[in-house]
Amino acid sequence: ERNLPMTVFGCALAMERNPLATAAIRKAGYDVCCHGWRWIKHYDLSESEERDHIRRAVKSLQKTMGERPLGWYCRYGPSVNTRRLVVEEGGFLYDSDTYNDELPYWTTVAGKPHLVVPYTLANNDSKFGRGSFGTGDDFFTFVKSAFDVLYREGRSQPKMMSVGLHMRMIGHPGRVGGLERVLDYVSRHSGVWITRRLDIARHWRAEHPYKPRAKGG
Repeated sequence: ERNLPMTVFGCALAMERNPLATAAIRKAGYDVCCHGWRWIKHYDLSESEERDHIRRAVKSLQKTMGERPLGWYCRYGPSVNTRRLVVEEGGFLYDSDTYNDELPYWTTVAGKPHLVVPYTLANNDSKFGRGSFGTGDDFFTFVKSAFDVLYREGRSQPKMMSVGLHMRMIGHPGRVGGLERVLDYVSRHSGVWITRRLDIARHWRAEHPYKPRAKGG
């Protein structure tokens, strides 16, 4: 309704099995960040199994979306091998398999620069399932408070805010009003860029390119 862009964390096999939803996502121009081939715990996979799952996921989304995914984010969390295997697969501009920062940052994997665009479980409707949020007002108050702080701090330095949504969580009549209020509140502020994770990654790569550390640094 508001014509706002967003990123879909898309499980490849789920998108294969839901062609109508996939077509709507494609038509809307949303960024699809690969959420794995299946909803499975990557840290329980062997290295060879995980490599195969990543390959299958890329091939599947290439078919359903018409282009390969450029972002990666595991369901349940990565294994000790995930990032290395994502870089080994190649073609990804970023991954979001971390919650350790509020801004994108560069890391080095197998000698190659790799961009990380962190995700968050803070501004996330999963808290309805954990009992932290009970009403739409709870969601609105929490996310608004986070936005207000970051907006104020953003006057002097870059800030990024992720908001995690799940249809099965926020998509209830007694909850979704909180999301509507968040979107309208944020949209009333000047200097705010509501965008896709892919666009953030491209912006960061252009404006803050990788710089190798000096020896001994």
